[in-house]
Amino acid sequence: MAIDLGQQWFRDLAELRHTTTPKRIRALLDGRTVLDTRDAMLVYEPHRVVPWYAVPPGDLQLDLSEHDPSPVPELRGPVLPPQHNEWHTVPGRSLHLGDRGEVAFRPDAPELGGRVVVHWEPFEWLEEDEPVMGHPHDPFKRIDVLRSSRHVRVEVGGVTVAESTRPSMLVETSLPVRWYLPREDVRMDLLSPSAHHTVCAYKGVASYLSADGAADVAWFYPDPLHDALPVKDMVCFWRPAEVLVDGVSVDTSMPGDPRATDGPTRTR
Repeated sequence: MAIDLGQQWFRDLAELRHTTTPKRIRALLDGRTVLDTRDAMLVYEPHRVVPWYAVPPGDLQLDLSEHDPSPVPELRGPVLPPQHNEWHTVPGRSLHLGDRGEVAFRPDAPELGGRVVVHWEPFEWLEEDEPVMGHPHDPFKRIDVLRSSRHVRVEVGGVTVAESTRPSMLVETSLPVRWYLPREDVRMDLLSPSAHHTVCAYKGVASYLSADGAADVAWFYPDPLHDALPVKDMVCFWRPAEVLVDGVSVDTSMPGDPRATDGPTRTR
């Protein structure tokens, strides 16, 4: 029997998924190391597309209290919006840190060996000695940036705002292909800076641009992480813009909450 790996990825979203990691994981809170472990797992709760660290409770130096978890509303799609960290789609106990509220969750799943899933915020994270932003790095995800000579045209409200035959094609696991265009091929006079920013664990902090009647319709990375250096300062468009590649309109939608991911995973 043959397996379509793309379809399998979507089928498995409804399952609790986990994998080991050889990395030393540390978390800091207010400048103090509150977690230092070499026995972490990466855990993907059902309907989540990015993982969290799950760690032995003895490696977590916090005074936590147990509570009932928050109820999860009926999901409208296959993907759980990433900003709702207080929602958990498996049975377990919510772990609170004083007036900060829930900062961790202990799933009942025996496969995790009693490990505690720790929220990303309010902590600062290190994998080995390298800071990590956005969310844990996923070992099953990668980015390819390919120079291309395809013809890319972008319309917003029927107006052409960009046209290029020298785009860069950014292919990121499980996400739509993104087409990044040189600024010289973009009508920057039709775009204005936005106060919106998102964070991607692999690409860095994205800045956004708005067009008339289309808020935050494009983004760029002014100071990208290593994987995204080839698209530094290049402009990428998504809905409500229409992106046409060799005359064919392409999908720029994003599963779940579009403000939370293109790769970026949270606003700030």
